[in-house]
Amino acid sequence: MPEPRCHTVAVAGNPNAGKTTIFNMLTGSNQTVGNYPGVTVEKKTGSVRTDHCRLTIVDLPGTYSLTAYSQEEVVARNFIIDDQPDAVIAVVDASNLERNLYLTLQLAEMNVPLVVALNMHDIAEQRGIHIDSRELSRLLGVPVVITVGHRNQGRRELLDVIERLFAEEKTVHAQPPTYGPELESSIRELAAVIETDPALAAHVPPRWLAVKLIERDERARNRTLNKAVAPTNILALAEKLADQIERRHGEEPAVLVAEHRYGHAAGIVRDCVTVHDCGRSLTDAIDTIVCHRGLGFFFVALVVFLSFKLTFFLADGLSWIPWIGGWRSPVGVSAWVFDEWLPTLLAGMAEGPFKSLLLDGVVAGVGGVMGFVPLIFVMFLVLGIIEDSGYIARIAFVLDRVLRAFGLQGKSILAMIVSGGIAGGCAVPGVMATRTLREEKDRLITMLVVPFMNCGAKMPVYAVLIAAFFAGYKGEMLWLLALLSWVFALFAALILRRFVIRGDQTPFVMELPPYHLPTIRNVLRIATERSWMYLKKAGSVILAVSIVLWAMMFFPRQDTAPFDQRRALVEQHMPEDAEEQLAQIDHEERRTQIEHSLAGRCGRALEPLSKYAGFTWRENISLVGGFAAKEVIVSTLGMAYSLGEVEADEDVSEDMPLVVALRADPLWTPLRAFSLLLFVMLYAPCLVTVAAIWRESGSWRWAAFSVVYSTAVAYFVAVVVYRGGLLLTGGA
Repeated sequence: MPEPRCHTVAVAGNPNAGKTTIFNMLTGSNQTVGNYPGVTVEKKTGSVRTDHCRLTIVDLPGTYSLTAYSQEEVVARNFIIDDQPDAVIAVVDASNLERNLYLTLQLAEMNVPLVVALNMHDIAEQRGIHIDSRELSRLLGVPVVITVGHRNQGRRELLDVIERLFAEEKTVHAQPPTYGPELESSIRELAAVIETDPALAAHVPPRWLAVKLIERDERARNRTLNKAVAPTNILALAEKLADQIERRHGEEPAVLVAEHRYGHAAGIVRDCVTVHDCGRSLTDAIDTIVCHRGLGFFFVALVVFLSFKLTFFLADGLSWIPWIGGWRSPVGVSAWVFDEWLPTLLAGMAEGPFKSLLLDGVVAGVGGVMGFVPLIFVMFLVLGIIEDSGYIARIAFVLDRVLRAFGLQGKSILAMIVSGGIAGGCAVPGVMATRTLREEKDRLITMLVVPFMNCGAKMPVYAVLIAAFFAGYKGEMLWLLALLSWVFALFAALILRRFVIRGDQTPFVMELPPYHLPTIRNVLRIATERSWMYLKKAGSVILAVSIVLWAMMFFPRQDTAPFDQRRALVEQHMPEDAEEQLAQIDHEERRTQIEHSLAGRCGRALEPLSKYAGFTWRENISLVGGFAAKEVIVSTLGMAYSLGEVEADEDVSEDMPLVVALRADPLWTPLRAFSLLLFVMLYAPCLVTVAAIWRESGSWRWAAFSVVYSTAVAYFVAVVVYRGGLLLTGGA
């Protein structure tokens, strides 16, 4: 049987047109995620096998055009030109066809085999919009397939069209737009000259390059300089023609080209779209309330609050999983595995460094983080429901007015939400999301404040401290921390804009997608992908850091002879409380060992400074480890307390050991816990985020600045809160 042919198909489309939904519909779970070479734009690829061929599907970054102002636009058009996919699927929103066709017409100019996926057709029908797909196909000169991505409708038809496209001996290309007699004459003249340069003509479509050069596209000029044998003549002619057009029309050529494209799109819509009055749509009715200038903020706060309450209820407040000895919550199951089953399994090992490494390093360290996987998964599940419903865009719209008052660009909201502005998230993709901002100063300010958001890595720390000291108000405390993260981020942005990175703000433009019911498939995919990233981090970075920190907490070893002598005396006389005395001796030995260790000495060295914020040497060790990854804070505290057990009373004996230890330690108070919560929220980004800031800003100085300024802010806030709290409560 012959091996099926392999083809590469790119998926392009506007943000919120359902592009990624179509990509997921075609590829299912056969996906990989990486970055495009040289940039931090995420690259998603997947595969699908049909009857006669095997397809590699590439999900291009969502973009409104291919003008190449932002990194997404550059990546999308460079992929089509340089990688030369065998076909491109242009995903268009059927309910907003005219605007979506602008990108489709740009793709048509690139001389690539094209298929149009007319997505969200159900939304269009609900709004009374009827599209003649056959007429649309005739006008564009390409196949048009009706799809409803989130319902998996149109998948088979789309794959069949692609298969037929590759089976044709003669590939049919889209009909590019025309620009009127004068512009067309100039484009043809320049394209003819480009065709005489074989090296350049073989690399880029001549007509497309002619249009871009007349538009004075800087990257097109650079491409001509790098690829053409004789670029001077081509660029000189392009500039001459552009000057002639500008003098005659009193308008820049790029503006005239854009007007013709929009006019062409409007003409297509006029010929193939019929609109019936169906009254006001459900989306419009909902938006009048949730996007209201005043009520909008209330609904954002309510949604965030309910998401936190639901997360804790499902993950830790409801016992709905059958388990040994009854029903348990997901967090309870995970805690049993890492706090009871694994330690019991390893208890029979011979005493020594290796056993300590496994129990105190791997199990107590990584297990302390892995134990929160159910909580993280449920949190991403709730966030996935909010995302898939279309409400995320409304949050961005409502909060845009607030952000602009604090010196942030409107699109900054997206980076902040991705970083954990609602729940979970990660600062790394948040920093990467700043590439959508065109103004460099807006990008810098945004990437410097997104680490203040409550990323998923901070959630285990929050969960432990809230469970220990604010158990009756879990959802309320998490909501308060979310609110405070926004407050600190906004004021930090205001200060940075006023005193560090000055400049004008650019306007905010964003599409509000229609509401629709979230699909189980998409929501589970969102939660699974993000939880898997968390797990991979726990199995790599956190494991490595936990082992290093264990070594620092285990070596050098203190002489155990005095403790052995005390044990021998107790065992010799065997008093009634011998077991209690032996446990006390073990506790003192472990505490002495960790204080004598390298980590203990480092923690003690920092105490003269950290005591003003209420932190002891144990917290100091964990916070230093948190520079590598915030999850390590929990694992390090787990190691510290497993090396020095703290007895708990019966009322809390069923809680996880670290929560028990913190709650039973007389040095810990709710005020001290709150001070630590704020410090963890604000202090230095993790190493991966710092590296992302370095790459995105192009300077190690901004990466170093992010570490120094955020840690200084965190220390100042923690000291003010702790010392102020002591004064108010009459503490020492």
